[in-house]
Order: sequence, then structure tokens, then C-alpha cells
Amino acid sequence: MSEPTLFGYTEAQWADLGVSYGIPLLILFMLFIIGHTAWRSKAGKYGTAVLYFVLALGMVGYVGKMVLQRVLVV
Repeated sequence: MSEPTLFGYTEAQWADLGVSYGIPLLILFMLFIIGHTAWRSKAGKYGTAVLYFVLALGMVGYVGKMVLQRVLVV
């Protein structure tokens, strides 16, 4: 019996697409939101840098994990 598919893709392939493309797109969208928040609040250069540092710090772990996976798996 074959594995069920959705539009010709298996569940594992959908999950891989979501992790490979969906999460990075969400990260880019969050960076846009941080920039828009800094602009609307008139935070200035230092305030904008602090916003990006503090709010984007959580994304660094995910990006680092992706880089490590690419380097170590090859």
C-alpha cells in the first residue's frame, strides 16, 4: 500500500518544505515588523539597533541551527 499524498507530496516532504521555506519567510516578515515598529515609534538609530538586537535574538538560534545542519550533514 502506498503512502497517502497531498498534491503529490508526502507528509515528510510537506514538513521539509515548511521548515526549509516557511520558517525563513516568517523570520523575514518578523524583521519587517521590527523595522516598521521602530519607524512608527521614531526610535532613532540606537533604538532601532536595540529593537533589532533584542527582538531578533531568538531567531539567531534557529539560523545557527540551520547553518550547523548544513555544514555537519554534508
